[in-house]
Amino acid sequence: MEAKSGARPAADVAPGPLVSVQELSKTFDVSAPWLNRVVERKPRQFVHAVDRVSFEIRRGTTLALVGESGCGKSTVARLLVGLYAPTHGSVTFDGQPTDAARNAGELRQLRRRMQMIFQDPYASLNPRWKVLDIVAEPLREHGLVATPDELRVKVGDLLRSVGLAAADVEKFPHQFSGGQRQRISIARALATQPEFLVCDEPTSALDVSVQAQVLNIMKDLQRERGLTYLFISHNLAVVRHVSDRVGVMYLGRLVEVADKAELFARPRHPYTRMLLDAIPDIHMSGRARTPVQGEVPNPLNPPTGCAFHPRCPHANARCSSERPVLKTFQGIEVACHAVEEGRV
Repeated sequence: MEAKSGARPAADVAPGPLVSVQELSKTFDVSAPWLNRVVERKPRQFVHAVDRVSFEIRRGTTLALVGESGCGKSTVARLLVGLYAPTHGSVTFDGQPTDAARNAGELRQLRRRMQMIFQDPYASLNPRWKVLDIVAEPLREHGLVATPDELRVKVGDLLRSVGLAAADVEKFPHQFSGGQRQRISIARALATQPEFLVCDEPTSALDVSVQAQVLNIMKDLQRERGLTYLFISHNLAVVRHVSDRVGVMYLGRLVEVADKAELFARPRHPYTRMLLDAIPDIHMSGRARTPVQGEVPNPLNPPTGCAFHPRCPHANARCSSERPVLKTFQGIEVACHAVEEGRV
């Protein structure tokens, strides 16, 4: 894959974070119906999909969240754009909280400034609508165009910005390939001229060659418009190309946060090391590889202490009883007793 990489120059990035997440948590009630619980004498069950996650994203940069399926990445994405209400914690955007207590006008303005690109381009576009109506929906919703002619011109400009033709407005989604559909999704997300895009595995359903095209478009748009991205992915090769900082999640918790170059060169947390060791060594450097061992624990009954300790080769008694806290070591945030004690 040859996707364009590289962060925005530091001089182009305004000081202070655009997005700040503090102690964000989301718990889902997955209990059986009340009558079943009474008859079968079962207690209520809860899944802590996101468990006290904190991070910041600086303006014009990309933070990538990585981890195995079910670690809570997509739930974080939906919490940030307001599709889920947090059970605990807060999200601050440009210095303002995004909670539902704010008035409708402020929330409407906030939604214009942050948009989301979904994972599946086959499911996220209405098959009954033409491309014109799909991309124009946020323009109409926010009253950003005055006449039908102006709307058509605006949609054509948006399509051209993602490498499609203005004439495509009269087509339906089924007339496009997967990569072209994802470009339509990106055009729709850009319609309100947002500052922040939440990208939930936007290339995972695409072929590798098409992935590179879409990633290049996203990087070009970031440079041209100064966009800030939260990029959700399980593909570390993609993350290496698009991110400035990387957060590694495991069972709803952040276990490591670091600059991209530092994380790929010197991973600290054992889980991060196992993820990187599982990447095929295409350069045949002869480095030792350790495939990711074991299975992700049942989120309904997570392990005590460090959630990773049943799979960790460095675990000891403290790891199984005491939950590690995300701490800063040499500029890297790590939640690991073994790193703290110098055992890794």
